[in-house]
Amino acid sequence: MTRATMADSALLEAIPTEQRLALAYARNPDKPLMLALFLLDARLAATVRGGREPVLAQIKLAWWREQLAKDAADRPAGEPLLAMLAPLAAEGAALGRMVDGWEQLLGDSPLPSGALECFADGRGAAFAALARHIGEPAAAPAAERAARGWALADLAAKLGQAEERAAALDLAARQDWARIALPRRLRPLQVLHGLARRERGQGPLLAGPGALLVATRIGLSGF
Repeated sequence: MTRATMADSALLEAIPTEQRLALAYARNPDKPLMLALFLLDARLAATVRGGREPVLAQIKLAWWREQLAKDAADRPAGEPLLAMLAPLAAEGAALGRMVDGWEQLLGDSPLPSGALECFADGRGAAFAALARHIGEPAAAPAAERAARGWALADLAAKLGQAEERAAALDLAARQDWARIALPRRLRPLQVLHGLARRERGQGPLLAGPGALLVATRIGLSGF
């Protein structure tokens, strides 16, 4: 295994299994930036999950928000993920909304419904930004809805506090779950939305063997 292959493998190990599966259906030129968004999401999630000291977690999130707001040339050179995200530098405000969304999950339990909505909106904003960047601005609203649905279903399945889970399930139930047709370049997002649509927060996105069939069908055909 070459050093480059080992590095790629390590990056993939840093994101959840369902995202690795979805990424397999990306066009090769689009994989690095899609992976970068998944990695940012995972990095922010780890900051929040490890936030036994919420103030320290907020400081880390504020650092990400500040760096993402800068021009790519002004960002520190020692953070590889910032370099991976450089093509999206013009969309720093949208990526900052993803940071804001994760920060909402640092609040006192039980988290209000508004905090959960902000989290979903942040993920939606980031993937709408990706649609605009790749030259598919007309698909941005659909990309935002797809990512928002994925976020709500994903969050509802992972929340352990009863009131929070009930609030997330309520938000997921009110989500528009109509099938989404996205451009081929956003196929990984379509896979994740399809998995979320199947569970709607009732269980993990890859619950049961049927999930793999759904992911494969959408990944290959888009439907």
